[in-house]
Amino acid sequence: MRRVSLSQFLIEEQRAGRLDADLRLLVEVVARAVKAIAVTISKGKLWDVHGETGVENVQGEVQKKLDVIANELLLQANEWGGHLAAMASEEVEEICHIPFEYPRGGYLLLFDPLDGSSNIEVNISVGTIFSVLRNPDREAIPTEASFLQPGTAQVAAGYAIYGPATQLVLTTGNGVHGFTLDREFGYFVYTHPFMTIPPQTSEFAINCSNMRFWEPPVRRYIEELIAGKEGPRGRDFNMRWVASMVSDVHRTLSRGGIFLYPLDAKNRAQGGKLRLLYEANPMALLVEQAGGAAIDGRRRLLEIVPQRLHQRVPVILGSKEEVERVRAYHEEADAS
Repeated sequence: MRRVSLSQFLIEEQRAGRLDADLRLLVEVVARAVKAIAVTISKGKLWDVHGETGVENVQGEVQKKLDVIANELLLQANEWGGHLAAMASEEVEEICHIPFEYPRGGYLLLFDPLDGSSNIEVNISVGTIFSVLRNPDREAIPTEASFLQPGTAQVAAGYAIYGPATQLVLTTGNGVHGFTLDREFGYFVYTHPFMTIPPQTSEFAINCSNMRFWEPPVRRYIEELIAGKEGPRGRDFNMRWVASMVSDVHRTLSRGGIFLYPLDAKNRAQGGKLRLLYEANPMALLVEQAGGAAIDGRRRLLEIVPQRLHQRVPVILGSKEEVERVRAYHEEADAS
């Protein structure tokens, strides 16, 4: 069977009028950075890239060496191509401007360079998440306010997962498509066309060690799943939890399920755990494009207007019927 590369896929999408040349180039440059990150991760102790730097990032988390390396690889790959106006990284407090010696384009790139990096030393899958917005004023130098757009404004989103195989999952608004890196030939091959999430599921992902901190609607929902056949749902459910958002969402996109990182007593003061612009919005767009749903418990994630660059939110996404059930439980609790 004839192989279709990522480059060919993007060119055909451009010919169909679903993306322009700059967006195509932007995705290809991100994919090139992903290949470099994949090689670096695979070397691990051989290249002495495991362990911590001893420096905290803007999130108050101690950075891993690979957090810093992945961040630099993405910045350096994208700063000179002429397709970007600016970038924003989960690892950096302020936006990253394009150096003056390079031309500016019309897009904004946001990314979490290495999601799940706490799993690196135990050789569990980690990933890169990215989102693309248009610069609201192409003639002006972007500011932080330029990035504060709702998720509905995204023109592309995706993630890379570094596991047994390196895969790139992408949407430009015409479904969700998966590509697998052929390491020997050095390019991504189109392997998963139009990925879809079934509306029903028997699988859920949540960190149950936080149960004592959950709000009543989430506790009610999870207790019903755990009760299985003997409970009100009348059937058994399986729980999966990798503690790497990319891994858990990739499983959900691949075979269905529901992923929850809800608001709880521990993260209430921050507004939630996951970052709206770097994690929640790109994953929400992918999930909705695959036929699923994504909420913060009450609101559609993609409709939330960001107030801050590093704003956090609760995230509940996956199979539509289960997500809507969680929303209904929140609405019932709010009305009582």
